[in-house]
Parts: sequence; C-alpha cells; structure tokens
Amino acid sequence: MTAGSFDPAHVLFVVGMRREAQILGPGRQALVGAGALAAAIAERRPSAVISFGLCGALSAALTCGDLVMATRVLDGAEAFEADGALSRRLSVRLAHAVHGPMLGSAAIVGEARDKAALASLTGAIAVDMESHLVARAAKAAGAPFAVVRAVSDRAADTLPRAAQAGFRPDGAVDVPAVIAALIRRPWELPALVATAQGAGAGFRALEGASHAIGESALL
Repeated sequence: MTAGSFDPAHVLFVVGMRREAQILGPGRQALVGAGALAAAIAERRPSAVISFGLCGALSAALTCGDLVMATRVLDGAEAFEADGALSRRLSVRLAHAVHGPMLGSAAIVGEARDKAALASLTGAIAVDMESHLVARAAKAAGAPFAVVRAVSDRAADTLPRAAQAGFRPDGAVDVPAVIAALIRRPWELPALVATAQGAGAGFRALEGASHAIGESALL
C-alpha cells in the first residue's frame, strides 16, 4: 500500500444492519452497530473508518437510491468534519454521490414534518443512526473517517408505524411486530410496500457503491 492510501482490507466499515454487512462481503471488516466501536478501533487499528448503510433524506432534492457522502457529521451542537483525503478518494469511485452535512440521530426520524424541521434547523441533507457515533469514536482515536450512505426514504415520506415497529436494534426486521402492527393499522399496507421499495433502492445503491469501492487501495 502506498503512503497516504487506504486499503479496503484494513478499513473498518460500520453498519446498522446485517444486510449492509453482507453487501460489503467477507473480504471487508464490518461492525454491525457502533456500540463497541471504540474497542474495535483499539483492537483492529484500522487505516480508516467508514459509516456505510442506509439513511433518510432531509433534503427534498434527494430520492430513494441516491448516494450521500457526508462533508461533516452533526451531533447535537458538535460537528465532525469528514476526512478530506479519504472522502476525495472515495468520490473518484462514487462520482454520482451527493455531498453535504449528515445529521446523527439516536432514534428513527420517520415523520415528514420532523424531517422538514431538522433540515431547517441543521442544514443537513440526510439523517442516520450511526454516523455521529462513528465520527465521535474516530476523532477520539485519531482515525480518518468518511460516510457513504444510500437514501431509503425521501424527505416527504412518513414511515408507517408498522415499519417503525419492525426495526430491531441490530437492524434485522421483526416480522411478527410488523404483522401485529398491520393487524392494528391495515390501511398502512400500501405505505409499508412503498417503504420496502425505497429500502430496496437504497440497498441496490449500496451494492453498487461496494462494487465501485473495490478491493484495491484507494490511492
């Protein structure tokens, strides 16, 4: 590996779902959930850390399947700048990604009105639940970090309660919880189907991003 390059084999990808880890493939280091990130960085000593997975749009200009690369990550009153060198090298391979601030959230932002309020308040173009934890842990460890996320729901979309009820902490889908929620709110079925379609577009975008990043060093 040449000086100043980032070898994907030594990059730690932090994801929120097992499916996102599967998209990265067995040749990559993937950590599902950021709870043990500090320990993982200390143990594995990665050359860089990348937050990789789905996100929700806050900007009306984004649609499902768009790739987003964070220029900085907002966590409350703090902002963490993504590593410029790593982001530029990723941009060469992810030429169609949209760049802008990413907002971190401890909970799902599923209401369209909440998305609009957060966009106005923060100026962020998208929101997810891992990138702020990645940014904070990477800064503490002195490791460069970047964010590569794919939009699964638009700013104007309100996620049905049935979808929100089905999210597990490890990113898996709690099917019985979804079915139970649908029994209580059967009119949400069309919105649930649309949510699944949006997630599918996001996963396909992540597959393309994983392929584009490749296995060779990011020179």
